[in-house]
Amino acid sequence: MKAIMVMFDSLNRRMLPPYGGAEVQAANFTRLAQRCTTFETSYVCSMPCMPARRDLHTGRPNFLHRRWGQLEPFDDSLPELLKTIGVYSHFVTDHYHYWEDGGATYHNRYSTAELIRGQEGDLWVGQVADPAFPAHARGRHANPKDLYARQDLVNRRATPTDAEHSQTRTFAAGLDFIERNHTEDNWFLTIETFDPHEPFFVHEEWRKKYPGERGDLLFDWPYYQEVSETPEEVTHIRTEYAALMTKCDHSLGLVLDAMDRHHLWDDTQLIVWTDHGFLLGEHDLWAKIWMPFYDEVAHTPFFLWDPRFASAAGQRRSALVQPSIDLAPTILGFFGQLPTPDMRGKDLAPVLASDMPVREAAIFGMHGAQVNITDGRYVYWRAANDENAPLYNYTLCPTVMRGFLPLSELQEVTIAPPFSFTKACPVMQIPTHQSMAGSNPRLKQTALWDLHTDPSQSQPCTDAAVEARLLVSLDTLLREYDAPQEQWERLGLEAHK
Repeated sequence: MKAIMVMFDSLNRRMLPPYGGAEVQAANFTRLAQRCTTFETSYVCSMPCMPARRDLHTGRPNFLHRRWGQLEPFDDSLPELLKTIGVYSHFVTDHYHYWEDGGATYHNRYSTAELIRGQEGDLWVGQVADPAFPAHARGRHANPKDLYARQDLVNRRATPTDAEHSQTRTFAAGLDFIERNHTEDNWFLTIETFDPHEPFFVHEEWRKKYPGERGDLLFDWPYYQEVSETPEEVTHIRTEYAALMTKCDHSLGLVLDAMDRHHLWDDTQLIVWTDHGFLLGEHDLWAKIWMPFYDEVAHTPFFLWDPRFASAAGQRRSALVQPSIDLAPTILGFFGQLPTPDMRGKDLAPVLASDMPVREAAIFGMHGAQVNITDGRYVYWRAANDENAPLYNYTLCPTVMRGFLPLSELQEVTIAPPFSFTKACPVMQIPTHQSMAGSNPRLKQTALWDLHTDPSQSQPCTDAAVEARLLVSLDTLLREYDAPQEQWERLGLEAHK
């Protein structure tokens, strides 16, 4: 048995043809849906990038205990667990956060890993002289003091053709692994691309698939803020994103071609998913994480093929799933192993077999922001108290995205007793003074949404019975995930008994 996982970053569900989208040319996603099972009710768990990847390795939520950071010494790790049962794991990615301080322990869990440089502000090409910032730019490229926009311009000049684009090289490396090993057994391949994450950099052969007047405007990397641009500029950036999605669709098609060519559908699991979506002007907002997790961000595309359930090809499933925590148990199950005792995600085999529900509710969020819960129809945002306190990081690896936790926080470290999943290890309890949560006032909003009657989330609803039911489910899941006691106080919930 073999498994291939293709992971995108910031892939918008509503823009894909299998989910009714008509804005993007994506014939291979349509082809994918014809061969795989398409999940209708797939939600994020921990946000954003590395928190979602810790979920993936461990099969449990990150965001209740810790912000962005490394895999912990006590963490279960999916590829490392596969090694122990003789399954070779290979990892190919251009997601550059893996080689920053806050992601440095993930890729070494695989048997082998190949890291492709050049995405976004990846500190890759060394150039002392400043690049020329375009005269006609909006967003981050309009700010010559933005160090990561500077590096991005340097990196782009080092990739003048599509063949040199980091996504192209990432999929080429993944396909090389398939060509080398398709006759072998017991392997797990992850092809993970940073795209279509911002900046939406793509070469002209993809942009010309979306004709229209762009002029010399460079606008493919918005700041995380409210929309202040003109309608024409909003259309411009959505078109840049669509062109990059079409390149992603082409890369996906190369994997499907390899599945066809080598008859891998007979014995190979195929997983295609994303960590979250992205706001492209909806709700008059750009991006993610600095605002509440609207459905465009939280409700994700997810496709799964399992040769044991060939009759599910082309079918759709309505069960509420969370790929970031469900994939570890699902992949382990495919290779004949049970999830570890610390995993809280669900093996999705019963969903493939008969659309059997695996959970009544799912929580999702980001450390220090709202804690959200959904039952698939209703979404409930639960905001913290005005002080957003108490709030702590629990870790043995005190890193953030590009460095270490601030000394001001580390100077207040105390030692907390073990959690149920820390393998009897006590952990550092570190007060959080610099949460990842943004400043948008909507983050302080507790709100209930009925997605059946209001799928665009234009007006919160009032239903005391639904809210009470979801609060009971929230309390149950916080207990199941062994959330820190102070989360009840921070969220204004009845004290944990």
